[in-house]
Amino acid sequence: MSTKPSRTTQELPGLAELLAPTAEFYLDLHRHPELSGAEARTAARFAQRLDADGFRVLRGIGGHGVAAELRNGEGPAVLLRAELDALPVAEATGAPYASTATATGPDGRPVPVMHACGHDAHLACVAAAGRWLAARRDRWRGTLLLLGQPAEETLGGARAMLEDGLYDRVTPPDEVLAQHTAPFPAGMVAHAEGPVLAGSRTLAVAFEGDGGHAATAHLAADPLRAAAGLVTRLPEVAAGESGRPTVTATALRSGDAGHPGNVVPDRADLLVSLRGFAEPALDRAAADVSRLAHAEAATAALPPRVTVTTVSRSGVTVTDPEVTDGVRTAHRTAFGAARVTAWPPALATEDFPLLTGAGADLHGHGGIRGCYWMLGATGPAQWAAAPGPDPAAKLRALPANHSPRYLPSVRLTLQTGITAMVTGALARLGAGGR
Repeated sequence: MSTKPSRTTQELPGLAELLAPTAEFYLDLHRHPELSGAEARTAARFAQRLDADGFRVLRGIGGHGVAAELRNGEGPAVLLRAELDALPVAEATGAPYASTATATGPDGRPVPVMHACGHDAHLACVAAAGRWLAARRDRWRGTLLLLGQPAEETLGGARAMLEDGLYDRVTPPDEVLAQHTAPFPAGMVAHAEGPVLAGSRTLAVAFEGDGGHAATAHLAADPLRAAAGLVTRLPEVAAGESGRPTVTATALRSGDAGHPGNVVPDRADLLVSLRGFAEPALDRAAADVSRLAHAEAATAALPPRVTVTTVSRSGVTVTDPEVTDGVRTAHRTAFGAARVTAWPPALATEDFPLLTGAGADLHGHGGIRGCYWMLGATGPAQWAAAPGPDPAAKLRALPANHSPRYLPSVRLTLQTGITAMVTGALARLGAGGR
């Protein structure tokens, strides 16, 4: 292997020296994950680093949200965004730095907690990029903003920060940049044309009936019958539409846990997930679910006690063509064209769009543009060992985001993620004097 310094190392000195402290920060975050809305320690650690690097740091925005600002003359305002929260997943990676953390879940019961989606890596890379840019203000002009967003996994954190006046407290950005790990080879980044991630609606459907004894089920109004009927009819939702959303029943509960088999419950609760790449189609699909729920309740002879509630919603993540072209060009210069690949639209979802012009109803700034790219996280040995004759087969075989076995390659993921953030930011900020 050649020992000649890479073009990035030559043109951006100091990046290599950031890797060790960034890895230390990442490992600390990975060992101490926190659930959505409870990210106090994570936010404090992130804020401390930014404060030490000379940023004006604001804490406690929309919960545990952290925003930092560094003004450096006239020029664009560019925001680098990362997430604070982890998931209620029991880590099974076997890594020496694996999380053993537990926390109190929404129902009051203890749950395991794990960074199973790479938010620890995202946060570490944004902090490192901020440190590099703060130390080299001769390289750029404008305003650099860094964001540690809470509660991304519950799709509420961006909204909470904006409703708490985020863009009144810092300079509103012209552009927002973010990256997200995925299980393709570490050392690579991937950009999409148009939609990157899906929009979503999660609906809670509650059927309330009249319970009774299983021996006299004909005398009861069985809510499970209605819930099961709705599940079988979900394929009808938005049928025939171009760009039809995917429709999935993700959870079904009948009354309280522990009901014996001879009891017809009073209540059945169903969660329905809708995901797609067209907002109007998602709205029509949600209306279809409500219509079908009421129809099934009537068929089951239930009283008219059916409630359909939108638990969460997110917009389609669409990357701005001009911003993406500039960032992708910078990444090709930094990594070489072979390490910058295309990304097909994925059905994962998130609340990033609210930080851009898509969230103008919340923040009033319709011209904010976004760029969102994917960051490879699978190490060379793990990729080589994954079964399958082609990359698509290997991707299917590897542990994906939210898996208890999802574990990014530390060195390559961070090294690439820091470089991607620094070069992306430099491409969008004003040029400095050299």
